Amino acid sequence: MNYRTVVMYMEIGCFVVCVSGWILVCSTMPTEIWTWSEVESIVLTSSNYFSNLWKDCVSDSTGVSDCKGIPSMFGLNWDIHMCRALIIISIILGFFGAILVLVGMKCTKIGGSEVANARVTFAGGMNYLVSGLCSMIAFSYYGNKIRAEFQDPNFRAQKFEIGVAVYIGWGGSTLLVIGGLICSVFAGKEACQSSSKNKHMPVYKLPDADVAPPAKETYRPVSTALTEGGESRESKTSRVSSETRRSGSSSKTLSSLNAYV
Repeated sequence: MNYRTVVMYMEIGCFVVCVSGWILVCSTMPTEIWTWSEVESIVLTSSNYFSNLWKDCVSDSTGVSDCKGIPSMFGLNWDIHMCRALIIISIILGFFGAILVLVGMKCTKIGGSEVANARVTFAGGMNYLVSGLCSMIAFSYYGNKIRAEFQDPNFRAQKFEIGVAVYIGWGGSTLLVIGGLICSVFAGKEACQSSSKNKHMPVYKLPDADVAPPAKETYRPVSTALTEGGESRESKTSRVSSETRRSGSSSKTLSSLNAYV
């Protein structure tokens, strides 16, 4: 099994873990039991008080519950608004992180080159990581506030305990942080290595196919170089010797005729 296959399976595992954590964080929004408290009365009846970031509810032993939304947004404390904002930001970042990781994974083959896919996967992993950190801060602050009020002896109002939604949020946030961190480390390492290799690699320019290579020059020896009259030295020498031979033969013929006469 090569390194690319290992990274591919790691990306699939991180994607499944992060999507599971994102679903758990989203499920805490409609869940009503962020805080709960049970109050027993004298007449063998009990009332359960529970609430979340959006409404307060009460139920009795018969199973009938009544919920009431928070009447004023500006009447809430700043910490409730902070928890709302952090969880909504976490859900949005987790959604975009799922899209980026799904596009950049090696098994999907949707993106372009290996470097581009690694960068997209790294961006998705960072979105998951920031999403998990935002939700973790919100749930931890909310749970710590409930714990501090419950253990404070000077707190005279009704005391609540941590509800099931906060525990689910802690689990989902942990999955988002772990999956996003592992995905970012593997994808970022591959993207940085690929970019450094491309940076130090020499660039070779290939010749154009339409341009013909230059023709090789043929060099002749000095003896065959052209003279000022346009003839080569060898041709001129052969022409002079042939003329001399021809004139010599004609003079011999004339002398023989004169002797005969």
